[in-house]
Amino acid sequence: MAESNIVKFYEDRSIFITGATGFMGKVLVEKLLRSCPGINRLYVLMRPSKGKEVTVRLKELISNEVFDSLRREQSNMLEKIVAVTGDVTREGFGLSPSDLNLLIENVSIVFNLAATVRFDEELKDALQMNVKGPRYLLSICRKMKHLEAFVHVSTAFSVVDRPEIDEVIYPSTMDPVKLAEFIDDADASLLNGITKELVGPYPNTYTYTKKLAEQILEKECGTVPLAIVRPSIVTAALREPFPGWIDNLNGPTGLIAGGGKGFIRVFKAESPDLITDLIPVDLSINLMIAVAWHTAMHRPANSSVYFSSTSYDNPITFGQFETFTTFAWRKYPTKDMLWYPTSEITNKNWYYQLNVMLYHIMPAVLVDCYARFMGQRANRVRLYKKAFRALSAFDFFFSKQWKFISKNSDGIWSMLSARDRQIFYFNVREINWRAYFETYILGTRRFILKDDISTLPEAKKNVTKLYLLRNCVHMIFFAASILGFSAIFNFLKFLLRGRPIAISDL
Repeated sequence: MAESNIVKFYEDRSIFITGATGFMGKVLVEKLLRSCPGINRLYVLMRPSKGKEVTVRLKELISNEVFDSLRREQSNMLEKIVAVTGDVTREGFGLSPSDLNLLIENVSIVFNLAATVRFDEELKDALQMNVKGPRYLLSICRKMKHLEAFVHVSTAFSVVDRPEIDEVIYPSTMDPVKLAEFIDDADASLLNGITKELVGPYPNTYTYTKKLAEQILEKECGTVPLAIVRPSIVTAALREPFPGWIDNLNGPTGLIAGGGKGFIRVFKAESPDLITDLIPVDLSINLMIAVAWHTAMHRPANSSVYFSSTSYDNPITFGQFETFTTFAWRKYPTKDMLWYPTSEITNKNWYYQLNVMLYHIMPAVLVDCYARFMGQRANRVRLYKKAFRALSAFDFFFSKQWKFISKNSDGIWSMLSARDRQIFYFNVREINWRAYFETYILGTRRFILKDDISTLPEAKKNVTKLYLLRNCVHMIFFAASILGFSAIFNFLKFLLRGRPIAISDL
């Protein structure tokens, strides 16, 4: 079998990862250990959390299902993970002198995935994680004796004010360092009052602080070999570590899971023809690994930017998203459905609110009333309100489209050997979206809804019953509307005749 240049590159090198316990971080750790067995050490930054020491959190990480195949086939590789106690919000990450020296003396590659991804985070808190954290890490990188690549993970939406976005860091009208210092020093109440003015065209503090971080890192990186990867909306795995693997309800996964349960049946988007941008998590991780290799081997003169996105090479529309997910749920329904899986896109707010009230809130009120009558927990209305609040955070992204020009990422793909393309696959042109969403739905069913595939025959029976029930309800409403219109028509006819309406007329 032909040798892999990337696998060979990672031999005997040690890596430092922040954000290793997050969705993308876990996939990165697993992929490096499984595909690059020659790695020396993999240092992961962890902080004590909820009374748990770092050693306990490391055990929890290693026991995660994402590492199942590693535990079965290469369990010794997990011993290469070394937890380093620290906090990205503290200067120098609050590292002990011994841990700092460990990183300085041994690390060759750094992956920075740590961030707060909450859209409603207060600006000062978002700045602490998303801007000051990367700056602290850059200071540590400057001290590393063997550093060959610093890969910072940003977002494709770090630029939102132009329809086509290149793999460059666009200049700011304000000095990003001074702006960050102003935000950091400002009074919290004052800052909350002017946040909208500060973020300008940006929909939230997450994308705004990601933009600031990019600008500051480029300005201050100096001789540090910096590469920035911009994933778009990260979704379930295409192939690795398991097809469809997902562990959270962020982004479209919450919408998909709600649709499969019959919980959500309408969502807002500007048009079914509007292009969205989704990227399977494993393709994004493979690109990051390849970017680190390319940065170390080719030593670009300046910092480089790489989109991990699909709108340029293999776009998908909201209409396709809605169609593919709906049909996939009907093919692989989940066992405990509230209603037959249907979905509808609208750009009219009044129509959206009417549908939410008629098909979501009112049935939820009835279910909650019944639950209270039976002495059970009534939480359906609260869940709906929470779900639609979460969906409203995506209104901005569902109302616009961008084309992320991914020529740098395509360029790295063209350089890879056949063996490296096989191991570190990230060619988005080959994604079959219809097939992918079947994988996504099966993953959501298994990993999010915890519904084993063995329940599929029972689920198909249930979905058939719900389909018949839906048709019956539609027939009843249709009949009632016909009778209602007929009664109104007759009533008007009597009025126009100018005579009183007799009981017999009714």
